[in-house]
Amino acid sequence: MTRLTAPFLDDPALKQVLAALAAGGAQALIVGGAVRNALLGEPVADVDISTSARPEDTVRLAEAAGLRSVPTGIEHGTVTVIADGRGFEVTSFRRDVETFGRRAVVAYSDRIEDDAHRRDFTMNALYATASGEVLDPVGGLPDLAARRLRFVGNPHARIAEDYLRILRFFRLLAWYGREAELQALAACRELREGLNGISRERIGHEIRKLLDAPDPSRAVALMAEAGVLPLVLPGADAGDLPDLVEVEREYGTGALPCWPRRLALLAPQDAEGALRLSRDEARAQDHIAAALALPAPAAAYRFGRASAAQSVLIRAARGERPAFGWCHDLARGAAAQFPLTARDLMPELSGPALGEALRRAEAAFVESDFTLPRDALLRIALQHEARA
Repeated sequence: MTRLTAPFLDDPALKQVLAALAAGGAQALIVGGAVRNALLGEPVADVDISTSARPEDTVRLAEAAGLRSVPTGIEHGTVTVIADGRGFEVTSFRRDVETFGRRAVVAYSDRIEDDAHRRDFTMNALYATASGEVLDPVGGLPDLAARRLRFVGNPHARIAEDYLRILRFFRLLAWYGREAELQALAACRELREGLNGISRERIGHEIRKLLDAPDPSRAVALMAEAGVLPLVLPGADAGDLPDLVEVEREYGTGALPCWPRRLALLAPQDAEGALRLSRDEARAQDHIAAALALPAPAAAYRFGRASAAQSVLIRAARGERPAFGWCHDLARGAAAQFPLTARDLMPELSGPALGEALRRAEAAFVESDFTLPRDALLRIALQHEARA
């Protein structure tokens, strides 16, 4: 018998919720990512609960234990139970009756096996009791031990139930897998056109999480081989991604987020539209792309230290290693202050001529590595006017 040892098993709030369900005779089990990650020694973010209790019984049992409940997904059998100010999603055992892409007709069940067989991957169909005993209805433990990502049952059927599972397959492979089942890869390739019916917001959510994995390069390469990458990110080129991951390990990335840099390296034709990037996210992509065309100090001056640092790492992955002291150069560029303002050139200049003079002087200031003094910049700004 496999037994789970994890700090969350001692969480008083979780114990309250599990005990409240058990008090009514229901089976209450921790399920999915929490069990998977705990067995792998990975961080656990959320703890979800699966139960034989029907949603209305979950509400009743929670209230009987003095806990508040919120019907956050009642149409899917999910009730959020609040204990110690925190919410735990409690979902009733279900079995599929009919499926329609992202929608399904389900029936409640008393059997854990029914619930397990409607889940996506075997490593996500693991359950644990309140005492930590692991239940494995579909053979997920051997797959987890081998870091093998395998669909529950027929991969074509699982994908047809929800085409987003294609991207979830590659995302989980990037985070937790070493081995991808060949049948699963073949099914992802054959059914990839189904992703055209998935919203760009949901696709963007998966791609962000995939690219944030410690090393997504193999998963992204397999996406490309399966024809999935060009479908969701037209024009993307993943050839330099393994080198970028190595560069990140060598130079360190500090607090810089991974996915924007890796997305900029892939350079898809329309990342904003393909992934429904926010305005700030799209602006960051534009800044990194523009910074790639400038020396590091100039990039930091124009677009900020973070965007310039992202561009330095991308250039390093493409073979252009930064000079010694590049971090200092970025700091210097980001801190540089152009010493002229429009008022300094008035009333001699106005309108378009004023703007052009400021741009000319600022370009000279940047090209001088921020060393030209104010009087020299004034002469440069006014030189065209003097010649006229």
